[in-house]
Order: sequence, then C-alpha cells, then structure tokens
Amino acid sequence: MTLQLVQVNFKARDDSALGQFWAEVLGWGVSSEGPGVTNLEPVGFDWPDPSAVCVDLVRVPDPETVKYRVHIELATTSDAHQTELVARLKDLGAAPVDVGQGDVPWTVMADPEGNVFSVLEPRELYRDAGPIAAVVVDCADPRAMVRFWGEAIDWTVHELTDDRALLRSVKGVGPYLEFRRTPDDKVVGNRIHLDVMSDPVEDQAKEVARLEGLGATRADVGQGDVSWVVLADPEGNEFCVLGRG
Repeated sequence: MTLQLVQVNFKARDDSALGQFWAEVLGWGVSSEGPGVTNLEPVGFDWPDPSAVCVDLVRVPDPETVKYRVHIELATTSDAHQTELVARLKDLGAAPVDVGQGDVPWTVMADPEGNVFSVLEPRELYRDAGPIAAVVVDCADPRAMVRFWGEAIDWTVHELTDDRALLRSVKGVGPYLEFRRTPDDKVVGNRIHLDVMSDPVEDQAKEVARLEGLGATRADVGQGDVSWVVLADPEGNEFCVLGRG
C-alpha cells in the first residue's frame, strides 16, 4: 500500500486571505503553486510527511454555504492554552458559532469564510499530534468508511465503534482521521475535501484503479484536464488522488 493522506483542501473566495488566517493559526509557512492557490505547511517540512496533514486553499468564484461534512479540530495542551488560542482566533477574525453542540468542553468556531472548526480541550490522545488534532469526516456508517479508508491509505485503525472510527498514520505521528456518525445525508459537494498521494507519485494510475476496486467512483466536479484524479468514496465524499503537475 503506497497511498497517504497528504492535505486538506479548502475552496475559498480569497485563498490568500484565508490562507494567511490559517497560517497564523497553525504557525505554518505560506507558499503558492500558482494564481488562486495557497499552500500551507510546517516550516522546513519535507512534503509529503505523515507528521503533518498540510492545507491547500483553492480560489473558486462562489463557495457554497452549506453544512460541511469535513472539518478540522485543533489541539491544545492545557486549559490556559485553549483559552489563549480561542482569544487569539477571535483577534484573527474567527467567531464562536452554535451548531447545536450544547454544553461541551470544546469551542466551536468559524473562520473568516464561515468554515466551522473546533478548538478542543486538552486531551492526552492528541498531545503529540501537532496543531491539528484531527480531520473529522461526518458519515452515516463509520464501520463502512473504515472498510474503505482503512484499505485505501497507509493508516492504522485506533478505534472503531458504531459511532466513531479513528485512524492515524502507521508511523504513529501527526493528526488523526476521524469518521463520526451523523444523521445527515450528503446532498451537496463538500467545500473541504481530502487529498491523497501515492509514493512514488508515478503509481497514481495503479492506486486509482485499486481505489475503484475498493468501491470508489470517478467524480466530475468541473476539474477539466488536470494532473489529479477526482474520486468519491462509498458515501459520496469527493477526494483527489494527486499526480505530478
């Protein structure tokens, strides 16, 4: 198995401004592979590396405003760190939001373009994950998602119940990938999606064929003639298999 989760991709009205926000939040460097694309990664990062899942922001004319099935959860190391981070996020332009979470120890916020994310209370599980504790995907059946994603990428299943599945790089570093059971059906394209890449990247076609054998389907999101392949997992979540541009 040679496929790795390498980045989270955001559709953005202003990739540069939103990229600057997330770079400040994560303490990461900013670069660009071309107009309308902003790339974020840890300073000195040798990409790809499982110690981090990077962030890619791509400008689109009018990102839809919907309930997104993919979101980021940020890690904190203490109660004081959580309080300080929430305050700093507000100063950067984020705002607390109510998504029906009730009285919980974590703080739910929205970035300047409305993407919802959470600032978690300190948890031992995430103490060495880095600034991103987990990338969370809402789904109807975590067990079914693990049957696909557990075979799709080179990550290990750490927890599996009817309500939650938790995966992490086989090297035991970086953030977790969580599939969380929710009652909502997917009816629109995701504004945030996952990008995976084969190692070596020349195995892209072989990996795409393997993913289709696992239940992925080709997806047309208007991508045109590009170096990546857009697929959808068994619950219809789009993701990209990156190639060499």
